[in-house]
Amino acid sequence: MIHLFKTNVGRLRIIAFLEGLSLLVLVFVAVPLKHFANNPSAVKAMGPVHGALFLLFVFNALSVGVEQQWKFKETTWKVLLACIVPFGTFYIDHKILAKISVRSNGQ
Repeated sequence: MIHLFKTNVGRLRIIAFLEGLSLLVLVFVAVPLKHFANNPSAVKAMGPVHGALFLLFVFNALSVGVEQQWKFKETTWKVLLACIVPFGTFYIDHKILAKISVRSNGQ
């Protein structure tokens, strides 16, 4: 896990995991609590956390896209779309980011 912090792709993978997890908690836990239990406190707590992780993911995805010379029509748009779809960041990590991470680590 420590090796992920050494590259931009590795850091993007960590941020993608955290962003995806925060989206799932927000959509499947906090919002139902707000609407069905009339308890908005979870949304008030998770909303800003998810928002910050979302922005961090977008900025880092664009940065990695430039670094890796991704073509927008082939890769970048898929990575950016993944952050607004539940489970999307996990899928993108498996299909795109993990393969780039292995190549950039020289394994």
